[in-house]
Amino acid sequence: MKYFDRRGFLKTAGAAAGVFYIAPTSWAQKSPGDTLNSVVVGFNGRGNSHISALSGLKDSGVRLTALCDVDNAVLRKGVDAQDKKGVKITPYTDIRKVLENKDIDIVSIATPNHWHSLAAIWAVQAGKDVYVEKPVSHNVWEGRQLVNAARKYKKIVQTGTQSRASRTGIGEAVKFVQSGQLGKVIAVRGLCYKPRGSIGKVDAAQPIPAGIDFDLWCGPAPKDEVRRKRLHYDWHWIWNYGNGDLGNQGIHQMDIGRWFTGEMELSPRVWSVGGRLGYVDDGETPNTQVIYHDYAKAPLIFEVRGLPSAKGSKDMDSFMGAKIGVVVHCEGGHITVPSYTGSSAYDKAGKLIKTWKEEKGGESPHFKNFIEAVRSRNHKDLYADILEGHLSSALCHTGNISHRLGKAAAPGVIREQIKGDREATATVERMFEHLKANEVNLDTDKLTLGPVLKMNPKTETFMGNAAADKLLTRDYRKPFVVPAITA
Repeated sequence: MKYFDRRGFLKTAGAAAGVFYIAPTSWAQKSPGDTLNSVVVGFNGRGNSHISALSGLKDSGVRLTALCDVDNAVLRKGVDAQDKKGVKITPYTDIRKVLENKDIDIVSIATPNHWHSLAAIWAVQAGKDVYVEKPVSHNVWEGRQLVNAARKYKKIVQTGTQSRASRTGIGEAVKFVQSGQLGKVIAVRGLCYKPRGSIGKVDAAQPIPAGIDFDLWCGPAPKDEVRRKRLHYDWHWIWNYGNGDLGNQGIHQMDIGRWFTGEMELSPRVWSVGGRLGYVDDGETPNTQVIYHDYAKAPLIFEVRGLPSAKGSKDMDSFMGAKIGVVVHCEGGHITVPSYTGSSAYDKAGKLIKTWKEEKGGESPHFKNFIEAVRSRNHKDLYADILEGHLSSALCHTGNISHRLGKAAAPGVIREQIKGDREATATVERMFEHLKANEVNLDTDKLTLGPVLKMNPKTETFMGNAAADKLLTRDYRKPFVVPAITA
């Protein structure tokens, strides 16, 4: 079987990214029982979990052989940690050098969001199988190109939404709902009530920390001045690199919500209302937000709250038993999913009917499933195939597009726009009360009301809104250009 088209890769990626030789992976020459050599790219945060998970799969024939990070201090620390365990690691700064190594079979990606799709596409074009963190993309278009690449090059690409590995704790609850035992689904609600304080305010551009290849760090994103105290992590709250808590934490719950509904297309209609309120800092993304996806069967609603339950409190709000979770509202009751590994069913009176708990859910089973699919060469064996990851990521992106095109609006204007949508008014009114408890005056510190965007789910483009369509992709910085790929 042909796993690598070098001429095609050089034409699509090399012309833009600078021609560098990419050798085909050795996987094509290996038998199913042979060792799979792996690399983790980016491990200043989530990547450490990737290292642990892959290191724990020795019995499955997986060997961690390389690490890659643009921060020399992070890279050295990771290599030294493995050296102390007696594991010989090849260090890399540039992912392009990683992909030149024909002996590497698996690339596990935990870089900042803006690198996810490009790194994964380059990897599959180089003949590697890929595990890529959520969100799998920074924008809608590049996520679809990643799906196309996985199919075209016949590679296995798993999304890092590890809740999908909870086949009992959540999967059985999904079957319970889909069997109709609680009646028709009325609405599905994702919750991200997660504390997010101020990241501070700087008055001038900040120096790049020593030992970081900043050109590589920026990659496909603009190489702008750093105007925040921390280069690392706080990129989540800057549009050029991150997607706010909707795309950071929220994609997990968005994905679980879509698991329950079975939706396999983007919503035909979406709007957002929210803002960054309660403090003034260098962050750009909302810390308070409601996203409304108007699916025909049942709306998918998402709530972000980064402020506490009240000003000065250390507690966070909770709704129907969840702070970071999912609530599935049905005619005969509801399901609450308060974690990645468990869920409970309740009747209309709130009486507990049934609970499900996963004994072996989480990171390790998700990676093990990935390896099993790498062995079988069947992407349908994956718990979280890249198509699932793309759709769940893109639902976050389209909601954020509405926010970014929005305008400041008083509560009365917001109420008027949303009054016809199921469950919307009650949701937004609770958000108003939450902000009031945090002493936010919405008459002066106005929320941003996004436009109602209509989408063609088949083409994944908006209808009659050129400004929204423009935000479906980005202007890529050469040579880090995401290629257009036809599956």
